[in-house]
Amino acid sequence: MQRNRIQSGFTLIEIMAVVIIIGLLTGVVGFQIFQQVDKGRATTARTQISTLEGVLELYRMDNGKFPTTEQGLEALVQEPTSDPIPRNYPAGGYLKGGKVPQDPWHNPYEYEAPGQHNSHAFDIWSLGSDNNPGGQGIDSDIGNWTESELN
Repeated sequence: MQRNRIQSGFTLIEIMAVVIIIGLLTGVVGFQIFQQVDKGRATTARTQISTLEGVLELYRMDNGKFPTTEQGLEALVQEPTSDPIPRNYPAGGYLKGGKVPQDPWHNPYEYEAPGQHNSHAFDIWSLGSDNNPGGQGIDSDIGNWTESELN
């Protein structure tokens, strides 16, 4: 007597279809995750810039002026030795830890006083993920000026 054997399992085409679907889903989910990471970095940069603005305002209240472009943000952690010399520089500087934070892309923040956008104060900005001036999307600069001022 001959028995019919029924084979169960998946065909190669079915397995390939499942692999392709999983790959597509992974790509879409991965893309969304990277977009959220980029948005988080931009938000972190804005928060750090806002914090540095507050610290620079304290520096101005203590010393009558903002640090010059040449003195830069380092003036917040080490007393400047070039003019204008600060009058009331606190021991330990203005930032805990003794160093100026880097932007979320591990690059230094840019600083200019007086600023091009804030001529009575200063400009502070990150060059974005590409570390180059300008750019679009995640590569765009993030600064302490509003978008309406750029148009």
